[in-house]
Amino acid sequence: MDLNDIALFVNVVRAGSFAEAGRRLGMPPSTASRHVLALEEALGTRLMQRTTRRLVLTDAGRNFFAESSDQIDALLRVAGQVTDDAGEIAGRVRVAVPVDFFNWFPADAVARFTQAHPRVRLEFELNDARVDLLGEGIDIAMRSGDRDPSLIARKLGTSHATLVASPKYLAARGVPAHPRDLEAHDCITSPQRGGPRAIWRLGGAKRASAPVEVDGPFQVNTASAQLAGALAGLGIALLPSAFTAPHVAAGQLQEVLPEYASGATGVHFVYHSRRQLPRAVAAFIDFAATTIKDLGLMQSEAPKRVGTKPGLTGSGRRSSSA
Repeated sequence: MDLNDIALFVNVVRAGSFAEAGRRLGMPPSTASRHVLALEEALGTRLMQRTTRRLVLTDAGRNFFAESSDQIDALLRVAGQVTDDAGEIAGRVRVAVPVDFFNWFPADAVARFTQAHPRVRLEFELNDARVDLLGEGIDIAMRSGDRDPSLIARKLGTSHATLVASPKYLAARGVPAHPRDLEAHDCITSPQRGGPRAIWRLGGAKRASAPVEVDGPFQVNTASAQLAGALAGLGIALLPSAFTAPHVAAGQLQEVLPEYASGATGVHFVYHSRRQLPRAVAAFIDFAATTIKDLGLMQSEAPKRVGTKPGLTGSGRRSSSA
């Protein structure tokens, strides 16, 4: 086996295609494909399936990538130590984030990053689905809730959600006094594959979290659309408190059952490389995490309420499992 072929294989997997790997490495895609084919012949097994649109790793390919990528990274790190560390950060960074990401993360912050690093190309994939980082060539993904143990994660903060509705809706339908009252209200949820009714788990500081079945005539799968529905008086929504706070402060929305909410959920950036991230990727992770912290875009812990019974604020209702 040629060590260069192994390094090229690792680069092809991370790039997501022979064309992109060739562009990054300055070689024709056919040359990259030929070297990976030579590696497969040396190993006596197929590492990836080629299609016209994407590359899909075989089980052998996944195992070989997992075992070899760290070693290649280590060699690259040693090589980097003997080069000029002052070199300009450059490269493409593909980031998978929820559809509603730019509703709360300021685009002018991204502009500051690109001005500071003009040779970095940022490509955002807005998708509420749980993307396959390797299969779709993603460098970083934002995920909430359960984390894939095979990925490295950097915590960005905690998402908390509260129930909100417009004053118009509450005046017409009344204010729920207990979570079970929600069953008689129009609730704004994501479409449910298993049936029409969704389940919200609500609890408080002195109450165990309990499931409540809710339903309503308006279902939509993004937080921004659910927020728009709540503002329009279509029902009660369970949304991240940071997302709804400006509208609550402006009187456009009211909190419902403030002593109840859903459980707190950690939000992370996840990525594959364990030791040596590309400098452009590492720079963006640091920048975005610092921006989120400095601007208070996420909470580090559940907020304490004043003037109401203490409640456990909850995780974002957003389906952001990119």
